[in-house]
Amino acid sequence: MYENGPLPQTSGSKAALAVVLVAVLSLAGLGVFALRERNQASRMAAQNQELVAALKDTRSQVDSVTARLDQITAAQQKAQQDLAAARQQARHVTVQRRRVDDSRWKQMQAKLDEQGKALESTRADLTNALNGAKTELGNSIARTHDELVVLQRRGERNYYEFDLDKSKNFQQAGPFGLSLRKASTKDKYADLKMIVDDAQLTQKHVNLYQPVVFYAGESGQPVELVLNSVTKNHVHGYISEPKYKQAELTAMQQSATGAPQGDAAAQSAPPLRKRLPSPAPPPTR
Repeated sequence: MYENGPLPQTSGSKAALAVVLVAVLSLAGLGVFALRERNQASRMAAQNQELVAALKDTRSQVDSVTARLDQITAAQQKAQQDLAAARQQARHVTVQRRRVDDSRWKQMQAKLDEQGKALESTRADLTNALNGAKTELGNSIARTHDELVVLQRRGERNYYEFDLDKSKNFQQAGPFGLSLRKASTKDKYADLKMIVDDAQLTQKHVNLYQPVVFYAGESGQPVELVLNSVTKNHVHGYISEPKYKQAELTAMQQSATGAPQGDAAAQSAPPLRKRLPSPAPPPTR
């Protein structure tokens, strides 16, 4: 027995106390771990429920889209079937109509063939007439003033040069009165108004260097008009006519052969036309 003090602790008491302390701490740790696991399980359960709900919603949308695609596919198939039926009906109607109109088509084709032959014949006649006119005129035109002087020296025809500005007034050029109404510098042609044998005529689209031939007067001899310059609102060209009228040629032939000439023939022969002097070439525009 110890006096005036606590009893000393034995080693067994300390060990027991340590065991109890460890047990308490272990129980506390297990409680905390269990609480954590429970909370985590709760969160996972909530997430699983949200995922299941999202999957249901997605499946519903997929089912709706699938149903819509089925409707569209069915509509397309029906439209294709209707189109095929319409084409078949159209082919049937076309065949029937072709059979009905076959005789009319043959008649129309025959008429077109006849018109084509008539046009070819007319074209050949016009070509021959133009060739004859060119032969009669000597196949010669003057592109410049110098070439016109050369033609004048042949002594076969009378030549009258002219310069026309765009105007409604008429200018005398040899046997004709001329008025320029339009001059195309791009396409090189002109529209003219003409007074021929006291008649006013319109000659459109007179091309550069393309002769326009008239059979004016009672002689029926060709009179030729040629444009050899087309500028803005201005043209230059010439008119040529036979130097002698038919009556003058007949009178000269009778005189050369010594045949008697009646007074009527002498009176009917018109005087020789005096050739006008050739004007100077126009200034360059």
